[in-house]
Amino acid sequence: MGGTRVPIRSVFFDVGETIVDESREYGTWADWLGVPRHTFSAVFGAVIARGLDYREVFEVFRAGFDLGVERERRAAAGQPESFGEEDLYADARPCLAALRAEGLRVGLAGNQTARAEVILRALDLPVDVIGTSDGWGVEKPSVEFFERVVAEAGCPAREVLYVGDRLDNDIRPAQAAGVATALIRRGPWGYILEDPAVEDHCLFHLDSLTELPDLVRKYNEAN
Repeated sequence: MGGTRVPIRSVFFDVGETIVDESREYGTWADWLGVPRHTFSAVFGAVIARGLDYREVFEVFRAGFDLGVERERRAAAGQPESFGEEDLYADARPCLAALRAEGLRVGLAGNQTARAEVILRALDLPVDVIGTSDGWGVEKPSVEFFERVVAEAGCPAREVLYVGDRLDNDIRPAQAAGVATALIRRGPWGYILEDPAVEDHCLFHLDSLTELPDLVRKYNEAN
């Protein structure tokens, strides 16, 4: 981070594979495409490993696939993309609550649809802010997205911690915006992507969100 150390005053989280386990959701996409789930997962991993956009997975199975159009087709067929309390990682809600109890401003900010934003709000999570790419009109990894995160945090960028599973979409652009970062190792991106230079600049490396509140508290006590 460089310069004088400052305390963390706000923590924002990515949504997919940080707060929400997307395994079931991607499984339903495999079903919609009519391919075995393990085949879909294998191709998904291969696309990520090649550094491609995950949306190219759908193109492998159906040329000309339009994700936006297919989302509406699924909704019209009574099979919309969805998630619920059962899809939250078990450590998510306790972590959010613990950080908020420490007096930190807590938020969610991810590349999510308007439909997903409605679901997130209905879950009544212990957060102060819920922001999505659809709602904000900007998406990761753009600098504008992280400028919006900082604005919603209400404090200088270096006093904001962004937690995510993706080095490419979460960690690297957050660092470029001057935001402190925490990388959580889970989900396909968390295990497949590697970038030592970016990883070395993370404030925290996590295997679980359970450990984050104590790490933040100890870090703040040392500043």
